[in-house]
Amino acid sequence: MVARRATSLSAAALTAVAVAAVPAAGQSDKPRPISESPLLWATVNVCDTADRPDTIGIRASMPGSGISAERMFMRFQVQFFSRTDNRWHNVGRGGDSGFLAVGSGRYLQRQSGRNFVIQAPTAGGYRLRGAVTFEWRQDGEVVRRARTRTTSGHGNTRGADPKGYSRASCIIR
Repeated sequence: MVARRATSLSAAALTAVAVAAVPAAGQSDKPRPISESPLLWATVNVCDTADRPDTIGIRASMPGSGISAERMFMRFQVQFFSRTDNRWHNVGRGGDSGFLAVGSGRYLQRQSGRNFVIQAPTAGGYRLRGAVTFEWRQDGEVVRRARTRTTSGHGNTRGADPKGYSRASCIIR
């Protein structure tokens, strides 16, 4: 009888451990994809100021993968809103930085940014935003990629004018 009781307790203990190891409904034991990291963002941090007229500044952050053999890259593109079709479009060559190296994947986070001077319209204004493409590369091959548009609320980004400026879009007048 004692042996049976010990066996029963062991089975109950094993069952409790097995149940505890099962993720709760809706949860996964897989890590969140790097593209969903809160360290991945872009913002407008300069918008047609006295010190930087007709300029939109785009700043972005990307998380490192923790893999030192990976290299991180960002591509900044300016987009304009067309009232004709109510859609966003890339400005073109003058509003595209191309891919820029920002460091090793071993870093927790890297930030970078670019300012673009836009010819002011003769009347009205242009509504602009940024789109940033992020790439993690190893041995010259892209191993992961993400893309995001500018959003507001990213705190004190370096180079912001005025200090602390962070918006989703910008109007150049």
